[in-house]
Amino acid sequence: MTKASSRTSAPSGKRAERNRQAIMAAARDMFVRDGFDTNMDAIAAAAGVSKMTVYNHFASKEDLFTEVIGQAMDEANATLAELRAHLADTHDVREALIRTAHVMVVAATDPARVALRNLVTSELRRFPELGQAYRQRGPGQSAGVLGEVLGDMCERGQLDIADMEVAVIQFFGLTVYPHLIVSTIGAALGQDLTDRLIADGVDTFLSRHQQRPAVGGSSPAGWPGRRAGGR
Repeated sequence: MTKASSRTSAPSGKRAERNRQAIMAAARDMFVRDGFDTNMDAIAAAAGVSKMTVYNHFASKEDLFTEVIGQAMDEANATLAELRAHLADTHDVREALIRTAHVMVVAATDPARVALRNLVTSELRRFPELGQAYRQRGPGQSAGVLGEVLGDMCERGQLDIADMEVAVIQFFGLTVYPHLIVSTIGAALGQDLTDRLIADGVDTFLSRHQQRPAVGGSSPAGWPGRRAGGR
């Protein structure tokens, strides 16, 4: 970290960007494989650059790790943002939410992201700032994008959400959180159970937040018919 004290600004240009990406890729692989105690010399060697070049781009190992986490989370959030655009013309809100949940679960269960998330958890006592960085670049951004997806559906009259913050947490809790819990013990849910959890979770979410038709009107697309004797 002392070597970074003289760094005034990050290098720029095509060569510098190639070096930065090589450092990030090497660091991501090595953090996942060896944990946070990965040596910066080893990262530099794997990236094919000098240790000084690493410190020219990143002030410290914590800074490098934060950027690795951010890049991994940005990739997942970009996929969700792309899905948001595709859902603009979707009239079946249930199918749209199921697709959204599947995208989120795939991102959350990516082995590299699971390893990085578990690494953050294991290092919280030594480096609490890593947890804060992860929350901002990971769950914080994901919650924002999901809120935009749900907000779009509200604007189209498909959902009726009074408290978006609560609704986002509910959706995560019903579809994604089970995977986060089992991943902390090195396990994973099977595809069939995942499909059932998502379908049931979406139906539960819709039972609370889907826009009800006016009395005497027809049900909106995607609204599950009420069961006989149901409430």
